[in-house]
Amino acid sequence: MAKELKELTPRSVSYSQWYQDLVIKADLAENSAVRGCMVIKPYGYAIWEKMQRILDDKFKETGHSNAYFPLFIPKSFLSKEAEHVEGFAKECAVVTHYRLKTNHDGTGVVVDPEAKLEEELIVRPTSETIIWNTYRNWIQSYRDLPILVNQWANVVRWEMRTRLFLRTAEFLWQEGHTAHATKDEAESEARQMLEVYADFAEKYMAMPVVKGVKSASERFAGALDTYTIEGLMQDGKALQSGTSHFLGQNFAKAFDVKYIDKTGKSEYVWATSWGVSTRLMGALIMSHSDDNGLVLPPKLAPIQVVIVPIYKNDEQLKLIDEKISGIVAGLKSLGISVKYDNADNKKPGWKFAEYELKGVPVRLAMGGRDLENNTIEVMRRDKLEKETVSCEGIEAYVKNLLDDIQENIFKKAFDYRTANTVSVDSYDEFKQKIEDGGFILAHWDGTAETEELIKNETKATIRCIPLEGDKTPGVCMVTGKPSAQRVVFARAY
Repeated sequence: MAKELKELTPRSVSYSQWYQDLVIKADLAENSAVRGCMVIKPYGYAIWEKMQRILDDKFKETGHSNAYFPLFIPKSFLSKEAEHVEGFAKECAVVTHYRLKTNHDGTGVVVDPEAKLEEELIVRPTSETIIWNTYRNWIQSYRDLPILVNQWANVVRWEMRTRLFLRTAEFLWQEGHTAHATKDEAESEARQMLEVYADFAEKYMAMPVVKGVKSASERFAGALDTYTIEGLMQDGKALQSGTSHFLGQNFAKAFDVKYIDKTGKSEYVWATSWGVSTRLMGALIMSHSDDNGLVLPPKLAPIQVVIVPIYKNDEQLKLIDEKISGIVAGLKSLGISVKYDNADNKKPGWKFAEYELKGVPVRLAMGGRDLENNTIEVMRRDKLEKETVSCEGIEAYVKNLLDDIQENIFKKAFDYRTANTVSVDSYDEFKQKIEDGGFILAHWDGTAETEELIKNETKATIRCIPLEGDKTPGVCMVTGKPSAQRVVFARAY
């Protein structure tokens, strides 16, 4: 049975199939009866809940409050901001009727043609339009600003090619929408939220990210600037893991949202929006996991420590239960989530394989000999290393071990990214290196034409113009024209 649990397609054989196998076999999610939509299973949702809780605290620490806006958006709202509607038009699900009726012969139901909506409704692909229509009622004076609102919601983007967590027709996310009196305030907000996302990715997900600005062609539809964090997955592809948008006054002008400033003058409001989604689950899986299953950073693991007893009879189990109860209490008192699995319906070997597959960071095991010697076996998931240690001080030992695992997982991902980041100066070298995957730092002349040519010929896109690092000017690898700085290219999800 233990062998069955661990039968994942090796990454070296098919990274894509390995990912699909892992999501399903580790009980994270599965495909639903609705094409392109997924069911997030309890274990997968427990990880998402931890992400939510941490991010929600960070949003509130930076002054934001949660609200909720409608799932449906009048079609006319989308057409008010030209770039915005163009960016989402191909992905919109449209509601046209509001009632079904039964066939006369009782064979099923059909749409009632008499129940046609006066105005069709869009199932939200994102909420800028409905929110800015609402903000028009909330904002009259500079005293009403800033508005710092976030919502946790689901959105629908009718994707044709889907993959669990990474790209689904419906997904969960948060979207922040803020309104400001000045351009500087709004730009500062957009940058601040980028930093919040980067901090979360690196300190909690243990995933190193590059912070940068998107090129004009890669910007969010309707934004003046899109800031992004980009992670590098183990197969050498980039994953956009969070974006923060400076929207300027585009949506304020589209929905006529003005405020009276301190001098009595009427001005348009400045805006931002920002979001991360359940795509972060895909990032977490692909950044750290291995051919044995998930590798979860302790700060996001639903179960940080699992304890499995190994016993010959009920009497021995009772003695181990008594010993373990004190250890469980001690671990919980340190804020560690722990599960003691003494269920008798599965053998220890099966349990070991299951918890390894599910990425539980630390596994403790106690048998009869351990009980006699006051020892316990400790296995760390990140390195698959075992050792036997004394039960004395085990709680502090495990707490330190969890911190070490968190740091080690980040270091491993950071070292991988470093080893797979190269600078190139010629387009010929670029075309060779892109086949190896990874981040490529190269000069680009800033034109959409050159960017499109590179994308068409190599399938690589500009992931971002980095905010940090080398800012030395140079010449474009394709055209030889001046370039302000190197940008990050990669093939991406």
